Amino acid sequence: MLERIRIVLIGTSHPGNIGATARAMHNMGLADLALVAPRCEVITADSVSRASGADALVHDARVVDSLEQAVTDCTLVVGASARSRTLPWPMITPRELGERLPAELATPEARIALVFGREDSGLSNAELQRCHAHVHIPTNPDFSSLNLAAAVQVLAYECRLAWLAQAQTQTQTQTQNKPGPAQDDEEEAQPLASHEELEHYFAHLERALITIGFHDPAKPRQLMARLRRVILRSRPERMELNILRGILSATEKAAGGQALGARANEPELQREHDTHQGQKPAQD
Repeated sequence: MLERIRIVLIGTSHPGNIGATARAMHNMGLADLALVAPRCEVITADSVSRASGADALVHDARVVDSLEQAVTDCTLVVGASARSRTLPWPMITPRELGERLPAELATPEARIALVFGREDSGLSNAELQRCHAHVHIPTNPDFSSLNLAAAVQVLAYECRLAWLAQAQTQTQTQTQNKPGPAQDDEEEAQPLASHEELEHYFAHLERALITIGFHDPAKPRQLMARLRRVILRSRPERMELNILRGILSATEKAAGGQALGARANEPELQREHDTHQGQKPAQD
């Protein structure tokens, strides 16, 4: 479970904080570190020293240009936020985050990203709106500022607690339960849509809404942000998202909009749409 949890740091300005984050991660058994547009050198004497033996995570950290690149394969993205926002977003505590992990990582394809912002300004509104939920560490309101690595340590600790509890539960279940007949009627868990798939959907949705005259980009009135909140809160499965995109394509066609070529460029989307319509999926 822990190997599928990624720590993402955006715009980090001090090498020491990268090293200290690596140490906090290694303490709790996490190893996947991604750095988005760091504002400092990553591998320095300070970062290696502050890692205190966890410098392998610093050397192996993936450096990318954008949040989208860092979380493209993730099915749950949670942003650390200490500030209230104009547009409310689902907010959870570190303990609630830990409690959700076993269910969120139930399928092999599932990946989770915990996103931390800049030391001086945190995450931007645009970055927070690309997260399914926000996590808030309930610090002393009279002195609420946390060092970046300390914030990572708190969330990493909750992740480890969840992993230990899951391991204990699995051991008890294996001891107490004997193998029984297979439950053929149980529906297999379907993979959730990844961040990349969701971003393609939001782009398609905005184009379709513009085509039918429902959305004016010159006067957005937070429409797309609100729609993001609705969809991200619902946690759609990959097949469900493909159905929604099929509906968008049909809507564009009915409205006389110019074909965007999304389905032609995405064979999997075409197969899912055909299956939903009762047709035999096309062979690649």
